[in-house]
Amino acid sequence: MKPKKIPMRKCTGCGEMFDKRTLVRVVKSPDGEVSLDLTGKKSGRGAYVCKNIECLQKARKKRAFERAFDTAIDDGVYDKMEEEIKNEQ
Repeated sequence: MKPKKIPMRKCTGCGEMFDKRTLVRVVKSPDGEVSLDLTGKKSGRGAYVCKNIECLQKARKKRAFERAFDTAIDDGVYDKMEEEIKNEQ
């Protein structure tokens, strides 16, 4: 029997590959709103980041989400994402 394939995704902050379930999904919804998707089921374009603040700050500094979603992202959105990651830990 063939072993089940584990989906891997790259963290936008550190650039390392991880199991999809260990990362947090950041999603741009069809109406253009950028937010964290803790369930992984929201519709829209997704990018992934580790569940630690340092990786989110690296992605913010590199503007990785802005490139992935091809849109400008408010500082308030990043602050809200940091809060949500802190609350989940």
